[in-house]
Amino acid sequence: MSSVILNGDTSGSVTVSVPAVAGTNTVTIPASTGTVMVSGNMPAFSAYNGSAQTFSNATFTKATFPTEEFDTNSNFASSTFTPTVAGYYQLSAGIGITATAPTNGILALYKNGSAYKRFTSINLSASLNNITPTGSITVYANGTTDYFEIYMYMAGTSPSTFGGQDLAWFTGSMIRTA
Repeated sequence: MSSVILNGDTSGSVTVSVPAVAGTNTVTIPASTGTVMVSGNMPAFSAYNGSAQTFSNATFTKATFPTEEFDTNSNFASSTFTPTVAGYYQLSAGIGITATAPTNGILALYKNGSAYKRFTSINLSASLNNITPTGSITVYANGTTDYFEIYMYMAGTSPSTFGGQDLAWFTGSMIRTA
């Protein structure tokens, strides 16, 4: 049977050493309060839109991501990420767009139903009409009421988007607790 050895010093930290077959594994816990996170309780998700989505002209429209690749804590539904663990999250998104006439496009992150951060703002022309605006940001979520969505703004004649696992995606993961 394995044993757990606790060592401490006057710094206030405790080191837990668990013997392993091939050596020793050490976990150091700092002298602070909070929740210790392990991979089993850190929310993460990845979703994409595998088909084309057309956006309304000259208005911010919610992007849809109906296909989930993974959702470790069941926090992603209806193209919305609602983390249930308070902390800091890395969120990233991209939407491939095409337009038949000059247009402009803005990819934005919404928090709690309102514009929060703009990822990319692009002016398209006849020679530059296929592009994938992307963005990534670290955000705080309170773990109870905060939620995040991706919106796209398109202006011009015949604006549209194309989807696909590599062209329209929304991902996120917790990077630390509050």
